Amino acid sequence: KAFLHHTVHLSCYFPNSQKIDVNNLIIFWQKDTNKVVHEVFYGQEKDENLSPEYINRTKMDMGKWTLQLLNAGVEDEGRYQCIIMQKRNERSEVIHQSECSLHIIANYSQPEIAELHSRELKPNGYLNLSCSSSGGYPEPKEMTWLISHENITQSSTAHMDVSQDAVTKLYNVTSKLNIPVPTKSRTNISCLLHQQLGSLVSVPLGI
Repeated sequence: KAFLHHTVHLSCYFPNSQKIDVNNLIIFWQKDTNKVVHEVFYGQEKDENLSPEYINRTKMDMGKWTLQLLNAGVEDEGRYQCIIMQKRNERSEVIHQSECSLHIIANYSQPEIAELHSRELKPNGYLNLSCSSSGGYPEPKEMTWLISHENITQSSTAHMDVSQDAVTKLYNVTSKLNIPVPTKSRTNISCLLHQQLGSLVSVPLGI
């Protein structure tokens, strides 16, 4: 897992790697079996065959056998494969192969509650609220409304409207709440977004 726009470190470490001369190796990284991410031929990094989206975005740390992928985006999610071949008697044979999956995480904004009812609240009327959060990834698990008065808190899982930005691939979520105007003592209403990195809570709305 890696944060959006951060550098990702993909490991291809293998036993006894320190004893092998890099100048005798071909190191080949690919993504989803059809995109060339990085190539090292006998100690020299080559970029002629790289998929366009990886040009100038990768670096190989030979000491740690780690590929650095710069400025990770949602489109970089997927399975990565590392293949290491050693030159032996004019032929190259595979001496190590490994795979890993990359998942991107982006934090959602703090949820915000908006009041959708326009007129004055009447004791027998309805509260019409929305809660929104944006710019996160992956799609959140759920949104919950918390309604507290005195020492009692009720929670209800809400239906979420989810949209994905066509360019950034990040998600925006909105949920609506429609309840009778509370007639008891002061009531606080908050909403909670359950995302990959834990929960985010809105500033409570006091009624």
